[in-house]
Amino acid sequence: MSRTLVVTNDFPPRQGGIQTFVAALLARRPPESLVVLASRSPGWEAYDAALPYPVVRRPTGMLLPTPATRRAAVELARRYGCDSAVYGAAAPLGLLAPALRAAGVERQIGITHGHETGWVAVPGGRQLMRRIAGDLDVLTYISDYTRSRLEPALAGRGRLAQLSPGVDVDVFSPAVDGTEVRRRHGLGDGPVVVCVSRLVPRKGQDVLVAGWSRVLARHPRARLLLVGGGPQESALRREVSGRGLGDSVVLTGPVAPGQLPEHFAAGDVFAMPCRTRRGGLDVEGLGMVYLEAAACGLPVVAGTSGGAPEAVRDGITGCVVTDPRSPEVVADTVSGLLDDPARARAMGAAGRAWVEQRWSWTHIADTFAGLLQ
Repeated sequence: MSRTLVVTNDFPPRQGGIQTFVAALLARRPPESLVVLASRSPGWEAYDAALPYPVVRRPTGMLLPTPATRRAAVELARRYGCDSAVYGAAAPLGLLAPALRAAGVERQIGITHGHETGWVAVPGGRQLMRRIAGDLDVLTYISDYTRSRLEPALAGRGRLAQLSPGVDVDVFSPAVDGTEVRRRHGLGDGPVVVCVSRLVPRKGQDVLVAGWSRVLARHPRARLLLVGGGPQESALRREVSGRGLGDSVVLTGPVAPGQLPEHFAAGDVFAMPCRTRRGGLDVEGLGMVYLEAAACGLPVVAGTSGGAPEAVRDGITGCVVTDPRSPEVVADTVSGLLDDPARARAMGAAGRAWVEQRWSWTHIADTFAGLLQ
């Protein structure tokens, strides 16, 4: 059987969307077809011991295309007879492609996510991405938005193909019970609006809090559940306290990945009004949380940043707010779904069906297998 060398700085047990994406792709490949070169993060020994394929960790927390990394990659490719290579994030590890090709690795794929759209927006990064794309057989993109930013900047270098993250529809499901989460946080039996994401300005939790009094005016028993940690946590807690919303807005802090489905399930509506910042350098590549929420049967409220609208069928599986910076617009959109529970449930059912059809890992794994061939 042919074998694939996966070179990635983004790999569990380090947490994050890219890490989850890479690990899920590999979990659906024959284990005897894989070998991984990765960086280290706390708990890596125990994590690797449970995997069905070999993982070699460089003694660093940040894997870069240094001469030492190049030597390690070439040695692994030769030892295991790898005929293909995948870079968990094409920039900058795709710079290893020429050395691996010289070592006999014929097929090379670089995965992009969302941050590469920022790379191509600046001259130095654009030149680097062009160089990487020219040395790869395929450069993947996660959404039409990210393709629209990458393709012109690459100036015809390399082939582009879509490879989006997927959703585990057995883990994220309407059958998941959120009762314990509701009880733990004292949410009661009123409607709950949930947001699951890192607490950073782009995600829009600040706008949800700023508009929450407007939601309460129409739905006094509503609760807002902000799930996740991040640099904005302290500021958001102060804002909640300053607005007198402590009884109706709950911040959970960081939550383990395995507990996320029950936190989605605690909600009736999912809302993350993401917005583009820093002149387009801070942008949402796709927004997997919208799809995970939809898989749990929730209607979603999304912002207009980057590829986020592609994760929602506007008016069918949820709503894309016209101005995600406006607390009033966001609050009115959320309230509109709380006003009509039957419509919200229908959107949730439509979202579940769409995710099963288009975004399940079965579909994504088939796409990945085709690219490797």
